[in-house]
Amino acid sequence: MKKDKQKVIGETLSDDRLKTLLEARPADDTPVGYYILLRAYQSLREDDFARFLDFFVKAGYDINVKNQSGEAFLSLLCQHTEAAPYVEAMEKMGATHK
Repeated sequence: MKKDKQKVIGETLSDDRLKTLLEARPADDTPVGYYILLRAYQSLREDDFARFLDFFVKAGYDINVKNQSGEAFLSLLCQHTEAAPYVEAMEKMGATHK
């Protein structure tokens, strides 16, 4: 985080603000949907991430998107010890490890 930016904790994000993450695009050959989920996971609190997933799916993205190595995004989350609420939110939307 830049020094001129203050960390905001507890700010309620509007639906429009969450939807801006759908515009994120990778600079490499990472699948767009995978990149969007990664950015959302890295930047959103668990409750905002859960809300975001609905917009992600409604925009036509695959909740089971895989990276270039064929690994599902959910599998990446399961490697993180603090990601249980994010994993649960994805599973509620139908995500699998396949």
